[in-house]
Amino acid sequence: MSTTAELDRVDRAIVNAFQGGFPVARQPFEPAAAALRERGVGVSADDLLARVREMDEAGTLSRFGALVDAEAIGGTATLVAMHAPEDRFDEVAERVNAHREVAHNYEREHPHLNMWFVVSVADPEEVGRVLDDIERETGQETYNLPKVDEFRVEAKFLLDGPVPDGDVDCSGAGPDVAPVERDALTPAERDLVVEIQDGLPVTETPYADVAEAIGRDPEWVVRTIERFDREGKVRRVGVIPNHYALGYTENGMTVWDVPDGVVGEVGPAVASLDFVTHCYRRPRHEGVWPYNFFAMTHGRTEDESRERIRRVRETMAEFWSVGEDDWDTLFSTRILKKTGIRIGERAAANTADGEGDPEDIDGGPPGANADATPE
Repeated sequence: MSTTAELDRVDRAIVNAFQGGFPVARQPFEPAAAALRERGVGVSADDLLARVREMDEAGTLSRFGALVDAEAIGGTATLVAMHAPEDRFDEVAERVNAHREVAHNYEREHPHLNMWFVVSVADPEEVGRVLDDIERETGQETYNLPKVDEFRVEAKFLLDGPVPDGDVDCSGAGPDVAPVERDALTPAERDLVVEIQDGLPVTETPYADVAEAIGRDPEWVVRTIERFDREGKVRRVGVIPNHYALGYTENGMTVWDVPDGVVGEVGPAVASLDFVTHCYRRPRHEGVWPYNFFAMTHGRTEDESRERIRRVRETMAEFWSVGEDDWDTLFSTRILKKTGIRIGERAAANTADGEGDPEDIDGGPPGANADATPE
């Protein structure tokens, strides 16, 4: 795995610039390279492609492509906390991780709730069954903490170097498409989601390669991904960094007992801090878990992480008097499981097989607009 020390000025510019807003066009690397050149970073389309491929293969990037919003695709995911006794910790972790519905699992620093995992299911009613099974198998109570309000999900990890604000947006290079008022996916859209969930091919024509893989027209793939981006089914298109490889090794989950009357104001304020990657309101559990507000921060050093947490507290203090017992920080000490959240299954469950494909929305049947593909 490469590290930031091995990234030169151009690599750093690419990582900063394209954590969102990468062009959705037949040949996207040319407009992307042009955007960098406008900011004083001399790079050709071929060089940009080669550098993205090299960082992808080296592990600097988790992947390149579209970051699919699993919730918008279908199904649900929820955060769960539990206590694993020290003398049984590994056994409990093994039993929890054996459930295919458990996507991520972390050991966190807390005197009681030391195991935190995500349950992802296609059918929201299945959450209860999974948690019942885990409680029966481990003998430990689970505490379900589903998202009540989402204020921010934007995990960007910027580096020292050019384009320090990561503000390059090439979404205008794609086609002009309109969102569709439809929750269910068509079979073709489901196939597209399954194909792109782990990233795009790092090639000169990634969208055309996806089209070939699923037997669709490249123009339809470009227009559909662009539409997904506007509809929120795709959070962003670009490079998805491996934050550990970039040196962001300090992962702090801050939790707060925010008065219910000011949560609506506190949420947007904390979400406006650019180093906060996730920000949610979640339920309390009386007598066990008093906190209703979660803000995730990442830092490259322990000092940087603690400074960022201090700034979160300062922002909180603008709205209410924060006491020492009103908040806590749970640093992760060990990754117990980290797999995908089975977007394919969730997409399949949300597919209306009786519906036709949306070629009428995108301007005709496959191939009809092949010559009109944006460059």
